Amino acid sequence: MLIKIAENLYGFIWNDTRQNNCNTYLITGRPNIIIDPGHRHLVQHVHRGLASLRIAPEDIGVVIATHCHPDHFEAARSFGRTTLFGMGAKEYGLVGASGYLSVPPPDFLIQEGELVLGETRFTVIETPGHSPASICLFEPGMRALFAGDVVFENGIGRSDLPGGDGAALKKSIQALSRLNAAYLLSGHGTVVAGNDAVAANFRVVEESWFRYL
Repeated sequence: MLIKIAENLYGFIWNDTRQNNCNTYLITGRPNIIIDPGHRHLVQHVHRGLASLRIAPEDIGVVIATHCHPDHFEAARSFGRTTLFGMGAKEYGLVGASGYLSVPPPDFLIQEGELVLGETRFTVIETPGHSPASICLFEPGMRALFAGDVVFENGIGRSDLPGGDGAALKKSIQALSRLNAAYLLSGHGTVVAGNDAVAANFRVVEESWFRYL
């Protein structure tokens, strides 16, 4: 399902309970940026959404994966031949380069701090816990937080998968809660929109879930 979240910001929200896939997000501009493209065999729903926006797959300039789980990175090479693929340097070093998963070699590696992609600037936050060294992206102009599988609406990412760490996940969520985000754009589930709603969601997560970490 394609939704418009804000000006130049779209979500391809995955709500099919029969197959696992992640939410994919699009920032339009120079370049057009896709965050978490999803599974390769399910990428056609993203392509259909792009077509409805009159954007061809070849018009995507950059694809970013928040972490090395197949439902987030597999479709990274399913766009244009010149589309660049990036992911966190630590995550790729710990998981992607090991051969444990078939992660496409990134065209560039992302470090914590500022990431500038043409017109778009992100603050990159290293957020281990769900995976060994996942990253989250905060776009300060829209106050949009691309949270991967770290935190969801009324939920948190699993920490029982290989490389997961409950204590690290708790610290990562606490760091994200301090960003004053207006949109919480998670890898699964629904979009949380509005500064008060996002802040309230972090409080619910802390009160309901931190006891289990």
